[in-house]
Amino acid sequence: MSTIVYMVRHGDSPKEGNERTRGLTEIGHEDAQQVAELLRDKKIDVVVSSPHLRSILTVEKLALHIGKEVEIIEDLRERVFSSNENRLEDHELGPLLEKSFEDFTFSLVGGESNAACQKRAVQVLKELLHTYKDKNMVIGTHGVVMTLMMNYFNSSFDLDFLYSTTKPDIYRLAFNDEELVTVERVWGKAFVK
Repeated sequence: MSTIVYMVRHGDSPKEGNERTRGLTEIGHEDAQQVAELLRDKKIDVVVSSPHLRSILTVEKLALHIGKEVEIIEDLRERVFSSNENRLEDHELGPLLEKSFEDFTFSLVGGESNAACQKRAVQVLKELLHTYKDKNMVIGTHGVVMTLMMNYFNSSFDLDFLYSTTKPDIYRLAFNDEELVTVERVWGKAFVK
């Protein structure tokens, strides 16, 4: 058997506000309902999420549909880009991401590197793979964190991959123990935006 992980990147969220407490836009809420409908019959055993509200809200409707609680895991939080708790502007984020994917140890003052973010998130993923071996799980996550977790197992999941993802997005990862066997994009097949 395989352990199946559905990585669910959060839906559309407001451009301004605190990183932890920004929720979803109206479109984000509508998409969260689509996420729930798409995954409700997948025999999900556990739903976990980043502590950031936009991630929780994206998987919460699914959890309600299947009678589960969303388990919040702090180390699945978005990468800390700087000491500023507000969202970086797009014109600031692009160059930062490019430099971070060229040099995994690069970070701004008060921020975290790709290497540090990847290490903490992959540690959680490995623990989940052992705890829920041969089960099906959903992880409510962020674009960068999702990309870094997938990159750990296969380096082709890089900055170009991150830029190809949508909000929300869903990837089905099949693992044999800690070996990533297959990756399939679920969201793009189901819905055309």
